[in-house]
Amino acid sequence: MTADERILIVEDDRDILVAAKLLLKRHFAEVVTATEPERIPELMAVAPFDAVLLDMNFGAGERSGREGLRWLSRILELDRDAVVILITAYTAIDTAVEAIKLGAIDFVAKPWQNEKLIATVQAAIKLRRSRVETARLKDQNQELAAHLSRSSETMLGESETMRQVFRVITKAAPTDANVLILGENGTGKELVAREIHRQSMRASGVFMSVDLGAVAETVVPSELFGHRKGAFTGANENRTGRFQAASGGTLFLDELGNIPRHVQAVLLTALERREVVPVGSNAPVSVDVRVISATNVSRKELGDEATFRQDLLYRLNTVEIELPPLRERREDIPVLAEHFMRTYARKYGRPIQRLSQDAMATISAYPWPGNVRSLKHALERAVILCEGDTLRPSDFPLPRVERVAPEDGRPATTLAEVEREAIASALERHAGNVSHAAKELGITRTSLYRRMGKYGF
Repeated sequence: MTADERILIVEDDRDILVAAKLLLKRHFAEVVTATEPERIPELMAVAPFDAVLLDMNFGAGERSGREGLRWLSRILELDRDAVVILITAYTAIDTAVEAIKLGAIDFVAKPWQNEKLIATVQAAIKLRRSRVETARLKDQNQELAAHLSRSSETMLGESETMRQVFRVITKAAPTDANVLILGENGTGKELVAREIHRQSMRASGVFMSVDLGAVAETVVPSELFGHRKGAFTGANENRTGRFQAASGGTLFLDELGNIPRHVQAVLLTALERREVVPVGSNAPVSVDVRVISATNVSRKELGDEATFRQDLLYRLNTVEIELPPLRERREDIPVLAEHFMRTYARKYGRPIQRLSQDAMATISAYPWPGNVRSLKHALERAVILCEGDTLRPSDFPLPRVERVAPEDGRPATTLAEVEREAIASALERHAGNVSHAAKELGITRTSLYRRMGKYGF
């Protein structure tokens, strides 16, 4: 025990009260006494008590214990984390058991054994401090969850396709339905997921994101479901999986198309039973999560049973949202560009105030293979390097779509050819550095490697 424990004893028998105080005073820092329970509120208002010893009967001839139960309820109203030990006679044991059901943590019978009373109070103090710490951590975690769930980015768009997306989000978010978000890389799938979480009943819980494209196939089960110490080489301690960590909140599975086929069956079972089995364990663990998934795989590919289990797909896409690529909602480019310009001007302390008409025309005509993400990176770069207060076409060194595609000599006209050209130009500008090229294109390194394989780089 520390040197600052405060104990309250409420007992109308002065002899018992004095005996208890003399005993406990030798072990605890401060012992406050009262013979009248009506003083409890004023005493508790001064400072919280680490333990309260409460007699069950007050007044001559009272034996029912009802008054003690009433004051027990009052104490718990005043302090939700209070720990109350009842002082009772052997004849009132049944009432003491009822009191424990109502929130008391223990009881001592008169006459008590000194060692037992001290041990009971010490245990009560430990419980009290555990409750207070638990409540503190819960409040802290709720604040942290709310902070993490707030994205620094804003969903913007005035096109009809985006208005429809916003309408679906508003309808789906308050429910607990699983949501599948489809769309090319950089279209804002995680922003949609965060917005759904923010508008949901789970908003005070955690929003946890897992990029399945960045997780090695062999460790996906451990990442999602956790593992037990010794389950495999390198498992030196127990680890909580993302499903458990996100319990009570929202789990966002990004790059769903990368999830291995053998893990799909385990994921389906977890969703159906609302429980997971950590790797190396046979004991299931209950979880309470809402799953939002996203993939850049086309709806056609996702519907291929050989690639993706259709029973799992049905579980994941109770509500389906498809985000349009930026080239299909060009009317949103000006508002997005203005927003990113202001954001990065503030961030870097740059005096940028406007986009010239020519610059706006240039970026509005570009197909943006990396979608909104690459538009954002282009504005960030332009703001940093711009001379003056106006962004001009020269501040946007975008790949020219009319360049000759190297594999067959034809001009790049199709989307695939434009995408290939954008990748080739980015790699050339960054001397083959995949990380830097991926950042410029507004896609992940994993996605860039996949596209490089697709186009034979």
